[in-house]
This record gives sequence, C-alpha cells and structure tokens, in this order.
Amino acid sequence: MYTERASRLAGAVVWTNTLVGGGAGRILPDGCMDLLWNDGRLLVAGPDTRAYVTEGGPSSWAGVRFCPGTAPALLGVPAHELRDRRVALADLWPASVVRRLTARVDAAPDPASGLEQVALARAADTEPPDPLLRQVVVALGAGRPVAAIADELGLGARQLHRRSLAAFGYGPKTLARVLRMQRALALARDGVPLAETAARAGFADQAHLARDVKELAGVTVRALLGR
Repeated sequence: MYTERASRLAGAVVWTNTLVGGGAGRILPDGCMDLLWNDGRLLVAGPDTRAYVTEGGPSSWAGVRFCPGTAPALLGVPAHELRDRRVALADLWPASVVRRLTARVDAAPDPASGLEQVALARAADTEPPDPLLRQVVVALGAGRPVAAIADELGLGARQLHRRSLAAFGYGPKTLARVLRMQRALALARDGVPLAETAARAGFADQAHLARDVKELAGVTVRALLGR
C-alpha cells in the first residue's frame, strides 16, 4: 500500500510503499529524485527518462521525494550522473557516514520519518539550490518554450542546457516532456477526455499525447489509466 504526505522540507514529499506480493511495478518519470530506504538499505533514485520497472517479492520501501533541481545540492552529485539509476547511498557518501545514518533511520519511529530527519539535517548544512532552477521548473511546467525561458532568464541555450543537466539530470526539453506528460495524466485521471487533455496539457493532438506517453511510460495512456 502506498501513502504519502508533505514533508517539513520545503517542496519535498515523504512516502511509504509496502509490497505484499510479487509482480512488476512501474514508476513514471516525474523530474524528481528520491532518497530511499528499502528493508534496511539506503539508496538514491536518480531522475528517470523512461519508466523504471520494478520486480520482486514482498518488500518495504520509504522515501523522500525532492522536487526537480533540489536533490543534487543535498547529495553533492550532479543529477546527470544518476540519470536512470538506483544506487546505494554508500556509493556517493563515505561508508562510515552511511552506516551512522542507516542506524539513525532504523532507530526512528518509522523509516519515513527517519529519512525525513536525514534530509532536514543535510539541508541545514547545505547551500540552498539556485532559485533560478525553480523558475525554470515553473516555466516549463506552464508549457513555456525553452528558448523563451532562456531569454527571460538571461541565459544562452547551451548554458541553460548545461545547468539543467547538473540540476535535473537532462536538458530542459526532456524535462518539459516529462512535466507535460504528468500534467496530462493528472487531467486524464480527473476524467478529462483524452482529446481535451492533449490540448490543455500542450500536446499538438491526441496522437502526440499517445506517442509521448508510450515512449516515456512504456505503455499506452489507457493502460496507465486502467491501473
């Protein structure tokens, strides 16, 4: 069973997921990165360019999901180095630090709250992310063209692309596609017809929506909505 709540860390979400049976799961790209706990292990989920498919038996998960562009400063690793990857936190931080943090999470009332404390403590010792990154996310989420965003922020196209790779894991056009898909799925799940969903989310037409979702999610729109 999956549950989530807003974190005390601005913009983040704390979640838990208990898997009681086998079978595949599908995690869709959303521009975010996560700090994860899985049955006593600490891991990091990088930004995805395609659906991440999970398989396995019963398992317990908890996570802190950071909004796009905020995790690299906390982790000390450029986002593109973790793109489409799940890695042990010990591969990024000293093993002694990770052992201490793992013990802290395990001693917490629940792993999710323990992870949140780790994230809050790390944020307190880290410079906040560049506020320009938030402007990029908001503008892309609103469907603004990448070239127009670069001009408004006083950045060249190459500079925006380079900063996006470090912050989001991929260029702004890819992030725009991911955010557009998420907008469309939210509308469709609210019962908006697919043709209207495509228009409101910024797709050329319903066929464009179908192609993008199939490429990013690995299944059709209707298959996702049926889940």
